[in-house]
This record gives sequence, structure tokens and C-alpha cells, in this order.
Amino acid sequence: MSLEQEWAGLTPRDAVALQRKTATAVITEDQLPVVRTVAGVDVGFEDKHTARAAVVVLDAATLEPVDHALARLPVSFPYVPGLLSFRECPVVMRALASLKVTPDLLLCDGQGIAHPRRLGVASHLGVLTGLPSIGVAKSRLLGTHDPVSDRRGAWVPLRDGNEVIGAVLRTRQGVKPLFISPGHRLSLATALEWVMACVTRYRLPETTRWADGLASNRGQRWLDRLK
Repeated sequence: MSLEQEWAGLTPRDAVALQRKTATAVITEDQLPVVRTVAGVDVGFEDKHTARAAVVVLDAATLEPVDHALARLPVSFPYVPGLLSFRECPVVMRALASLKVTPDLLLCDGQGIAHPRRLGVASHLGVLTGLPSIGVAKSRLLGTHDPVSDRRGAWVPLRDGNEVIGAVLRTRQGVKPLFISPGHRLSLATALEWVMACVTRYRLPETTRWADGLASNRGQRWLDRLK
């Protein structure tokens, strides 16, 4: 049974209950294989009714693309803040199933455990696939933090009360920071190391740049680069 079939008919209340249950399976300790490939994951919306997922697998050493997949599905779950994984995970799972190269690590455009129920899309995908995953978000969903130094690689903890749920990371001097959180099977320190390892001269890591490009309306231009 596909994920979209399994989740058919879920109400927001059902989804919250499922999040709480699934969150108990999230691991925030390092359980990574030797990472030779990293993948960017992103979802765009062609219109109000169609989601398009992009997964781009890069060589972890060179950051050159080695595989990619696109998938499209009708959107079957309403937009509810905190429940975006129920809109995005089914189409991402379709794209992941189409890959020829299984990535060792997922960098997802969204939250990991920096989420009210500690199950953002990166954590949810990590549990569903069993793959180590990192949440790489452009904005904060919740939590508080101190100011971040304007220095490449500087970061401060993101806290929800007394709990550290992620980090606010400056990937490049003079740009807005990113919100990084463990998704599944790795620690915050390792998540930060891998995000910075995937950053070149841009604010976003190459994984996110490729996936965002393919998932957006600029997708054809990015596809042309893969030919």
C-alpha cells in the first residue's frame, strides 16, 4: 500500500496523533553509515492541487549530481502549519522510490525535531525511510535563540524552553541564517558538520539548491544542467 493510500482520509486530529506516535521512533544519536552520497529533498506546488517532489543525489566529496528523481501527486491533505509532512511525504516517497542511487543521508527543506511534536518533515521522512536525515529550514517554526555572529559557520542553539531542538547557523557572512535540526539517526553536531560540508559560496547547501531548483517552476533550467 502506498503512503497516499495509507493516509487517505486522515483528519488533522488524526495526523497530530500519528505524529506523536511516530516521534517516539526518532533517533537523535549518530547512527550513520559511511556517507558517500547526500541527497537534497524539496517539494513545490505546481498549483493548488498538484505537488512536485524533487530528490537530487550528490557525491558527498565533489557535490556533483549522480542521480535525481521527480514525482507528482495530487494534494490530498489541507495546509495546516505543523502538519506539512502529510502534504509532502507521499510525493517525496514516490520520488525516492524512483532513484537508482540510494542516498546515505537526506537534507530536507524543512524542519527535523525543531517542531512542536518533534516530527517535522525531515524527521518524518527519516523514520519512514530509515535513512539518516537533517532538517534544513529557511525560517523558524518555533523556539528562541541568541543573536548569531556574522561569520561563516557560526551558530547558536535553538531552544524550546530548556530543550535544544536545533541550531541557527550562519552559512555565509552577510546572509540570513538557516535553521538546522536533526531529523533522524544523527546528532545536532553531526547535522551541522554535514550542512557546512555541503555549502559552497551560497547561503543554501548544494543539496537544497539543487532540490529547490528542480521542485520549483524553474525546474526545466535545472534539469537542463543535469543533461
